[in-house]
Amino acid sequence: MTAAQADLFIDRPAVSDGAALWRIAKDSRTLDLNSSYSYLLWCRDFAGTSAVARGADGEPVGFVTGYVRPDRPGILLVWQVAVDAAHRGRGIAAALLDGLTARLAGEGRITGIETTITPGNTASERLFTSFAARHGADLDREVLFPADLFPDGQHDPEVLYRIGPLTPTAL
Repeated sequence: MTAAQADLFIDRPAVSDGAALWRIAKDSRTLDLNSSYSYLLWCRDFAGTSAVARGADGEPVGFVTGYVRPDRPGILLVWQVAVDAAHRGRGIAAALLDGLTARLAGEGRITGIETTITPGNTASERLFTSFAARHGADLDREVLFPADLFPDGQHDPEVLYRIGPLTPTAL
């Protein structure tokens, strides 16, 4: 961690963090907001493949949620990454992603990651492009879900980012 992150620690989320994760996602104004119930479930069922950044008071200031794909067990699908507005610009999202992938790769659970990003989400594009470069991993992109597949009105396409291979020593 950098000096700007010295007052933070990265941890697994607990069910009691669900409300804070929902609030951070809601306040981001860029993420597709899921129900508050889903964040509670996520913190219960996918805590092992997710991470939360906690401030000095122990409260969540950022998170990354993910799951290992059932049909590709070495691949972590990163679902959402968000940082509270008061803590942005300190490299917290990168530290969360690095910490989570290092933990999972070190446990032998993953060799790569995937995520989807809508075109124009430059913060996410930079986060995952720099992650691949920092870890010497290949990065491939392709449209996973074209806009016309979404039944609920206007939605940008979702571009799949595949990053790997990842090795514990590179992380």
